[in-house]
Amino acid sequence: MFHQTLKNLFLSAVDQVCSDISQHSVNPETDFSRTRKISPQSLISFLVSQGSSSSRVEMLDFWGLNPSFPSSSALNQQRNKLKSSALQAVFHIFNASAMELSHSSFSDDNYRYLAADGSTCTYFSTPKFSSEDFYYSPGNSIRGVYSMHLNAFFDLDTHLYTDALIQPVHSKNEFGAFCEIVDRHVVLEGRKNVYIGDRGYCSYNNMAHVLQQGQYFLFRTKDIHSKGLVGKFVFPEEESFDIDVKVTLVRSHSKKIQVDSDSYMRFVDRAAAFDFIEYGSLDTYKLCFRIVRFPISESTYQCIVTNLPRDEFPAERIKTLYHARWSIESSFRKLKYTIGLSNFHAYKPEYIEQEIWAKLIAYNATEMLVNHTVLKKHDTKHEYKVNFTMAAHICRVFLRLSTEKDQHDVMSLLQKELIPIRKDRQYTRLQTAHFRKPRYFIYRAA
Repeated sequence: MFHQTLKNLFLSAVDQVCSDISQHSVNPETDFSRTRKISPQSLISFLVSQGSSSSRVEMLDFWGLNPSFPSSSALNQQRNKLKSSALQAVFHIFNASAMELSHSSFSDDNYRYLAADGSTCTYFSTPKFSSEDFYYSPGNSIRGVYSMHLNAFFDLDTHLYTDALIQPVHSKNEFGAFCEIVDRHVVLEGRKNVYIGDRGYCSYNNMAHVLQQGQYFLFRTKDIHSKGLVGKFVFPEEESFDIDVKVTLVRSHSKKIQVDSDSYMRFVDRAAAFDFIEYGSLDTYKLCFRIVRFPISESTYQCIVTNLPRDEFPAERIKTLYHARWSIESSFRKLKYTIGLSNFHAYKPEYIEQEIWAKLIAYNATEMLVNHTVLKKHDTKHEYKVNFTMAAHICRVFLRLSTEKDQHDVMSLLQKELIPIRKDRQYTRLQTAHFRKPRYFIYRAA
């Protein structure tokens, strides 16, 4: 059964990291050198499988109501020894081993569509545990909170997070995070990565990093009438168009720099990041891309810049592909309010990073179970899909070390937890985002 294979992959990733746990220990020479009630394997498994209840309740469930289960102090002592890089390593090893299983059913073309976006994770802390880099006061709130910014890449076919980067809220840099993840991102054999981002990701530096890897980008940009990246090009008279442009980037005002007559020259100032030309250098960098503009309502147009080939990706397909990017927005909602990323169990930033990586692992494991659940079709009014909320709970229990692999028929359980798909249901998007404070520990569900 697939769920047994999935748990084997998870346990194998955990064992691989724990086999050399000193690499991920705060004090490599002494940490985890003695046998404790909470081993590194148990600690990682617990962090991945815990829900939104208090730590004590989660520990009681994890250790199967055993009267001799560890104390909260023992848990904190073990967490204090573990770097968040251990959970990050499990995430990458688990993803790599499960990638072939996930993509076996989604190989309809030669491209892999990856959406990039970010989300803020808020938690309660004190200056004793968190520095000012993590503190901010949202809106008119008198009492502030502590936050980290999660930058993530999301596979639009498999609905899995493929990589992530966590930053303190005051060090938030989505451009830099995008470039760093692109540079290290896995490229599957025989497939090209297409990185899709909203207006916050459209920059020449991001384009150049994608091109250096031989991959593709698709970014929304401000419209042609604005002062954005495409604000000073010559466009056709038609409102909708699909044109090719050539741009030569320079970082010096020297007249010695020669630019081709069919290319636009763009100066990148000192404040703007561009990693392939030093400021003041006479070097140039050439970019070629498409600018695609199409209507999304009677009076509104959307502008896209991309280097995807026109013969395979005409304007209509570009429009559909960018619309599919919304899946990552929906995934953040499930990650926070279903998987439990909005309910942290700690005050320290290092612990918060542990839990973020743990929740990403739990999310991916749940999505893989959902993707591989075979549903029988019936003559009903609606089509049905697996209830993700119930699937998350089933996956959380199943991934515990104390749960025997053959103890539960997970796939059969998932086949019974269904909800209807109502494709015609639409909701107006709120223009103003409402900030939600994290819940205090004392208000957690019992």
